[in-house]
Amino acid sequence: MPTNGNRPLKLQFGLINHEGRYLTAETFGFKVNASAPSLKKKQIWTLEQDSQDSQVVYLRSHLGRYLASNKDGKVTCEADGHNSDCRFLIVAQSDGRWALQSEQYLRFFGGSRDYLSCFAQVITDAELWAVHLALHPQANLLSVARKRYAHLSMEDGEIAVDLNIPWGVAALLTLVYQEGKYCLKTCDSRFLGNDGKLLMESGRATAYTLELKCGKLAFKDCEGKYLSPMGPTGTLRSGRCSKPGKDELFDLEESHPQVVLTAANGRYVSIRQGVSLAANQEDETDMETFQMEIDKETKKCTFRTSQGNCWALVAHGGVQCTATEVSANTMFSVEWLGHKVALKASNGKYICTKKNGQLVAVSDSIGDDEQFTLKLINRPMLILRGENGFICHHRNSNTLDASRSVYDIFTLQFSNGAYHIKGADGRFWYVNSAGLVCSDGEAPEDFTLELLEHGRLAIRGKNGKYLRGDQGGTLKGDGLSLSNSALWEY
Repeated sequence: MPTNGNRPLKLQFGLINHEGRYLTAETFGFKVNASAPSLKKKQIWTLEQDSQDSQVVYLRSHLGRYLASNKDGKVTCEADGHNSDCRFLIVAQSDGRWALQSEQYLRFFGGSRDYLSCFAQVITDAELWAVHLALHPQANLLSVARKRYAHLSMEDGEIAVDLNIPWGVAALLTLVYQEGKYCLKTCDSRFLGNDGKLLMESGRATAYTLELKCGKLAFKDCEGKYLSPMGPTGTLRSGRCSKPGKDELFDLEESHPQVVLTAANGRYVSIRQGVSLAANQEDETDMETFQMEIDKETKKCTFRTSQGNCWALVAHGGVQCTATEVSANTMFSVEWLGHKVALKASNGKYICTKKNGQLVAVSDSIGDDEQFTLKLINRPMLILRGENGFICHHRNSNTLDASRSVYDIFTLQFSNGAYHIKGADGRFWYVNSAGLVCSDGEAPEDFTLELLEHGRLAIRGKNGKYLRGDQGGTLKGDGLSLSNSALWEY
């Protein structure tokens, strides 16, 4: 486990056949077809690798069952474990599409609509599948060979691969899907060209085909060469290789939220003065930035520094950045109070700010000194995915869809404990009198974010209600309680 608490993302994707339709696992009868025009829940597949043979993969449906083929080429998706009929090999083509070959019978999987089989002895167009990644498209990029993370280097105008821990907004990369290929977008909205230069517009030189090798990703450019880190700073650009080796392989890792906290005295919480936490700084640097890692089970939070240490409760209610391992004393409960938060330590006491700025967990109740303003810094570009898909502008109105397979990128602007959310056209989100979230506001409206779960947040409108996707796929600002429809991957 790396010191930053990150894990490689499970590879989830949709598979698109030669007719532009997605492979679908139906809820009834564990049937599969290729009829769906877009990527929703039933079209998402998770890739699992065989523990013994890294070439062998299993494809798991959203129902937790595995794709399988028998000797007659009949395809089903009801196996609940890794049996021999579920073993497939990926035969990658030069255009990035995959042929899936049954390892047991050496036949290829393909077809259209309800007529899918795994019986072809040669690969034709009908046996080729384009891969549409279904993960949240914002992530940290780790070089397998260098064990370093990519980030935007403003002064050099490049993506450098030389960070030990992916820190700050510069380490956030966004994968933009365009016609079967992917672009890499930096936090300042530029695209990586294959010569290593950053461009304002996407085009042929910024489009990469994703290839998979031993569970890792490789990015192939328009000339058939692969991205790799070059030189002392690890400048990311295409090399000479037309076959991916270790230098050309990457992991995508989830990007945890990184935040700065302001105490009641108006100062930033910092570790600049040593190991003890104190609210005594006037500017935001890495020393005032903390990574929030939310435990999947308890929903409690660990705060990690850029050096990799965690906040920990010590004797007499002190809070120090000394822990290298996660334990009960490094877990804090976050209580969301609208524009502010309160933090409770494992001793059951709230953290308060003393007169000298020092933080101690000694309070039984929440007053002014126990409240902090929390600002999310590493999502200037916001992409939200709910249980049924991404949030996207509605084609013909000022409302927002919450169940699309494509996403729009919104801008998140912090404003005194709240946030303004803005579209590419410069107009703002607001909740109208009918409870619909609209995207054509002239003036900004306050929304508050609550980082509640591992990788998921809730958003409240100024009416205090949660934003949720309704049955028809429309985004509404009328949620009275927290439900799955009001939690968003970000």
